[in-house]
Amino acid sequence: MSPQPASLPDDPDALKALVAQLQAQNSALTATVRVFEQHIANLQLRIAKLKRQAFGKASEKVEREIEQLELALEDLLIARAEASSTPPVAAEEASDLANADAVTQRAPRRRPRVSAETPRERREFDPGTACPDCGGALRLVGEDVSEMLDLIVAQLKVIEIARLKKSCRACEKMVQVPAPCRPIPGSMATASLLAYILVSKFDDHLPLYRLNEIFARMGVDIPDTTLVDWCGRTMKLLLPLIERIESHVLAGDVLHADDTPIRVLDPSLRKAGVSGNLGKGVRQGRIWAYILDQRPWAGRAPPGAAYKFAANWKEEHVLGHLRHAHGILQADGYKGYGKLYAPGADGIAQFREAACWAHLRRDFHDLWVGAKSQIAREALDRIGAIYDIEAQITGQSVQARHAARQLHSKPKVAAFHAWAQIQLTKIPAKGDLANAFRYALTRWPAFCLFLEDGRVAIDNNPAERALKPIGIGRKNWLFAGSDTGAETLARAMTIIETAKMNGLNPQAYLADVIERINEHKINRLDELLPWNWAPLVSQAQAA
Repeated sequence: MSPQPASLPDDPDALKALVAQLQAQNSALTATVRVFEQHIANLQLRIAKLKRQAFGKASEKVEREIEQLELALEDLLIARAEASSTPPVAAEEASDLANADAVTQRAPRRRPRVSAETPRERREFDPGTACPDCGGALRLVGEDVSEMLDLIVAQLKVIEIARLKKSCRACEKMVQVPAPCRPIPGSMATASLLAYILVSKFDDHLPLYRLNEIFARMGVDIPDTTLVDWCGRTMKLLLPLIERIESHVLAGDVLHADDTPIRVLDPSLRKAGVSGNLGKGVRQGRIWAYILDQRPWAGRAPPGAAYKFAANWKEEHVLGHLRHAHGILQADGYKGYGKLYAPGADGIAQFREAACWAHLRRDFHDLWVGAKSQIAREALDRIGAIYDIEAQITGQSVQARHAARQLHSKPKVAAFHAWAQIQLTKIPAKGDLANAFRYALTRWPAFCLFLEDGRVAIDNNPAERALKPIGIGRKNWLFAGSDTGAETLARAMTIIETAKMNGLNPQAYLADVIERINEHKINRLDELLPWNWAPLVSQAQAA
């Protein structure tokens, strides 16, 4: 720690020695920070490369390595912040006072984004009415305003339901208001508490035993078994809405699909002593995500996500999920989709295949990063030029997207096809580069479908984004306790992610829906779907 100004020596030689000491300390801290930054850069590069490789049979192993590296990266970032000579407060105050020069360029910090709905409290610091020097009257000429972010700690409270009994003086009739409807009959939990538990477990990925510890700190001991029961019964309560969301999504004529592995406990394997790469008594299931999102082409159908669990990776599950669906399916190269693209007895296929340019781009990117292949570099540049066009037409109508693609994208796609065919004759037939080209050329009609139909996206990123919460959750809950638990996870993700896709706060949405659904007319349940929902407060104001 640097000495206080009052303790500085008067001797010039001593001052020089002190300055030299401080300079040496600063150099050491700078060197330490640079070491941290080098480690951070290396970890970030390695994580990015592994994320692009997280497909196929070895994905589970790659994902575990990613999780370990991300934890290491987080620790390094904290260590760098601790070793940094620039205090975070200084950077934030500089932003508040519009003094950008005071913010370090080496480690820029982004201030938190606060929504307009966040409550605000104004605290004024008034110097008074009289000048501290001469005693003259002060007049207001302006103000300096800065912001601080505060947290109101969550608190549990007990709501005591007192139903007064009254008797009529004339006829002695007993009068009492009926007991209010509870979301779960016989349970202490309110709708708000149940919504908090669901969002914490399935969106914030907190295991129930951790929720038990959080509630205990608030002064309430809720047993794990009770939390489990509340979750299960609440999901049963929401099941009619979840089924409606699934029907809505799978009725779409343009779907995105993707899947991800999930570890599932299997007691039969443990009893048999079966142990594999996943651990003893653990097997691998899959969760599929089917996405309906017409926002990129200004479609009218509300966006939605339907998640489905399957015990394995067999094609029969996909065929079952999509047995009543038809149209265009955008997915990866999973062979289980093959029967959906094959012509039926009438010569018409159930789905038209739309390939994902992002998968192709990742292959070339890995070859460029790993082997510095100039051919891969050129492939990236050619694909990037097509993506540049897509960035300009996102959100436009089907007709506008189709016209732009025909005019600008189609020549570039045709040029890429011709160039790829030529390159395939020049490079070794057995190699990753040749495999990347063959992956594109053998499925070329699927890669070109986006040129023919303005509704089709250039890639399958909507489905991949929908599966990210599953990957984040695996770091916390590690595995599903059973097939039933994995199915519950899929249903919960369906309603939560659909609510988020429609711009809703899942906590507020679920709390209101759980409160109302028991007494809501069965033939009007569609009013509670995320894209139709309006809170009771808004309805009362409108009336």
